[in-house]
Amino acid sequence: MQSHYYIGLMSGTSLDGIDAGLYDFSEQHTKAISFYYQAYPEEIKHKIRQFSQATAPLSIAEFGSLDTQLGEFYAQACLNLLAQAKIPSNHIRAIGSHGQTLYHSPNSTHPFSLQIGDPNIICQRTGITTIADFRRKDIAAGGQGAPLVPAFHRALFANPQQNNLIINIGGIANITYLPKDPIQTIFGFDTGPGNTLMNSWIMQHQQKNYDNNGDWAASGAVQKTLLAQFKKDAYFSQATPKSTGTEYFSDSWLKQNLSNQPDYSAEDVQRTLCQLTAETIADAILKTAPETDTAYICGGGVHNKLLIKSLSEQLDFPVLSTEALGVHPDQVEAMAFAWLAKQTFNGLTGNLPEATGANSPVILGAIYQA
Repeated sequence: MQSHYYIGLMSGTSLDGIDAGLYDFSEQHTKAISFYYQAYPEEIKHKIRQFSQATAPLSIAEFGSLDTQLGEFYAQACLNLLAQAKIPSNHIRAIGSHGQTLYHSPNSTHPFSLQIGDPNIICQRTGITTIADFRRKDIAAGGQGAPLVPAFHRALFANPQQNNLIINIGGIANITYLPKDPIQTIFGFDTGPGNTLMNSWIMQHQQKNYDNNGDWAASGAVQKTLLAQFKKDAYFSQATPKSTGTEYFSDSWLKQNLSNQPDYSAEDVQRTLCQLTAETIADAILKTAPETDTAYICGGGVHNKLLIKSLSEQLDFPVLSTEALGVHPDQVEAMAFAWLAKQTFNGLTGNLPEATGANSPVILGAIYQA
């Protein structure tokens, strides 16, 4: 079979569901064939949020059960994607499954990053070779295990005519700088919270998963004292390479930072959290990539109009969607893990040491052979 089709599965830090994308890498430029989104059932979403933010103890039995549930869920998403695309499973070379992050701790005494969603089940149910557990090889090589998308961004979005910057705003936000000069270093890192704190706050107060268009935040006002308190966090001034997760920028983080503050209205807190995301992304860009010509945004945050407006106001160059580069912003990360699966399948490295801090490029992930 000479097909160059790969599936990418991405379940990010926003904890909303699974993005499944089918891509053809046979041409010089990646071609998107089909895309399928499957939302998590509330029961699974609640468990993931509990475990990833350490709001409830996790027993071995619960861990194993959730790992299996997610494996079945991801396998079904792949089968639904293939049915939608009308492409048989034997045309697919491999599935690249990111898995659901429960905890990311690259700076602990014994560094680790934990993603679940049993790839044995995905492989067995679909009959397709599955590649998973992408982050731990980079950590074993001395890296952060994140961000892993910069090598893909380089392959797809680098432009010898201009300095491009890719901004991914999921639960956590990260950037990748792609200089036009091939001698210059490509780099990337997590800037801090993306949607995670805003999503958490609106869930607490309005029982909604996210702030549609940033409408609720727009009804409030930025509280400068509170914003300054948020921005005191040491992560924002920490040297790169660096990465973080929702286990750090969590409900507990928010509660602690609000504890000695005046009793702000809920919408003012939401507006200030939106500004926090915008300013910390912008601060990171202006500090590390001031020669950027154009920034391109992907991830769920691209749909928050207030966030994008607030971010654009901080920067003096165009801020566009990756749609302008030919890739829908909701598909970039699923495509990235399909590409990483292709790299691993072909025995090629997938990390970018300049971004993760690893001591060398490595072949990422574990292969579960069909």
